[in-house]
Amino acid sequence: MPEPLTVAVAQPRCVDLDVAANAASHAGAVLRAGARLVVFPELSLTGYDLAAPTVATDDPRLAPLIDACRDTGATALAGAPVRGADGREYIATLSVTGEGAALVYAKMHLHGDETLRFTPGDKPAVLEIDGWRMGLAVCRDAAVPQHAAETAALGIDAYVASTLYGAGPEQSARRDGHMRERAVTHAAWVVLSTVAGPSGEYRETSGGSGVWSPDGSLAAQAGPEPGAVVTAILE
Repeated sequence: MPEPLTVAVAQPRCVDLDVAANAASHAGAVLRAGARLVVFPELSLTGYDLAAPTVATDDPRLAPLIDACRDTGATALAGAPVRGADGREYIATLSVTGEGAALVYAKMHLHGDETLRFTPGDKPAVLEIDGWRMGLAVCRDAAVPQHAAETAALGIDAYVASTLYGAGPEQSARRDGHMRERAVTHAAWVVLSTVAGPSGEYRETSGGSGVWSPDGSLAAQAGPEPGAVVTAILE
């Protein structure tokens, strides 16, 4: 069995379309978290603006985040619109370490106007960190049971989702219900980072980033406020 892993979920305040400002706030969250893995929400580097320019993996504006990961030994999962090697554009998860950034997952289950610009990812993905197998999801992916099932079939210890949920008690209940169900169904940890405060087209969101244990119980959860970072130990 792998050694216990400290993870953090962050819901930084977003500055719409300002990658430099958002990368700096991501860096601050990584430095505060003291975790091996720090997870950020969907499209966290730009905000949820479907017209946002793509972010390249070698974008110099990511330097503060790369430096923070190098200083702490962390891996950060950040969200951005990314142009893939095939020339298509994706709602993507970037894995950022002290060595740089890489596209590690593309959202498979697009919805609404996302389909007008973006291409859906074609397969689930697993990122291994210190022997822990992390299945990746972006927003609506985590609301589709089939996605979690296909990801779990690859062999995972945790299901890691970067999302955005709207504001209000119904959305909060939906968020927590999805995460508990994924945890119990697949006997896996669930690690969720979701937007708090305004983000692009969404001016109100729920926050509530958290970590659920394989039995569905809540290990840690942030409130609705932007800027929160909470940690948990997976073991």
